[in-house]
Amino acid sequence: MLQKIKSVIVEDEHAAREALKSYLIKYCPQIEVIGEAHNSKDAISVLHELQPQLVFLDVEMPFGNAFDVLDGCKDLYFETIFVTAFSEYSLQALNQSAAYYLLKPVGIEELILAVTKVQQHILKNEIFNRNKIIVDNFKEPQPEKQQVILPTLEGFEVVKIEDIIRLQGNGNFTDIYLKNKTKKMVCRFLKHFAEILPYPFLRVHKSHIINVSCVRSYHKGSGGYVVLEDGTEIEVSPSYKEAFLQVFK
Repeated sequence: MLQKIKSVIVEDEHAAREALKSYLIKYCPQIEVIGEAHNSKDAISVLHELQPQLVFLDVEMPFGNAFDVLDGCKDLYFETIFVTAFSEYSLQALNQSAAYYLLKPVGIEELILAVTKVQQHILKNEIFNRNKIIVDNFKEPQPEKQQVILPTLEGFEVVKIEDIIRLQGNGNFTDIYLKNKTKKMVCRFLKHFAEILPYPFLRVHKSHIINVSCVRSYHKGSGGYVVLEDGTEIEVSPSYKEAFLQVFK
């Protein structure tokens, strides 16, 4: 028989906690809720005491937020499913870290999907401390110095955002070209990176996003093209040309 995943719910709203618990009982029988916490301060002591495998973690709470909880539990290893009311800032941080998150009000299908993915990690015994990267990114004020987790066919890779020169759409995948002349093939659409990568990343074509700090020269034309520091020439399509030129004014 499959062992249940020992889980803790950290959520300040009583109604939201109860709803999540009843969904888990009904739709996610592989989960066993072994504890709850109502704010970030309590959460740190509850997690140290119970040492769960999985934490459902509200992003905004009294006495701190989800990132404070993770920072206070650096010595623990657990998977995290974040639960958040929509906030662009927290979503960008979570997306860069390839974290699992659920938007409030929690949908049943999304909950089942997130739990299933976490269960696969636990079964495969993938010890990958995504929580540490989330905390490091949250503390780093310069977006380009933050890290991004890239889901590859083999697992995950962590790269500094500033080490990326360009990204190119490749069907259901994105090819990411780094300053050390390596290429990573990532299991995400280019659109995903257009949404999560901060400036100096700019989309210049339906198939290309570039790091504008790596632009060596621009050559005019209907859209023109740029030459990047690794020598590649990337077409700038007319629909993206104005936004691109704006950066260099």
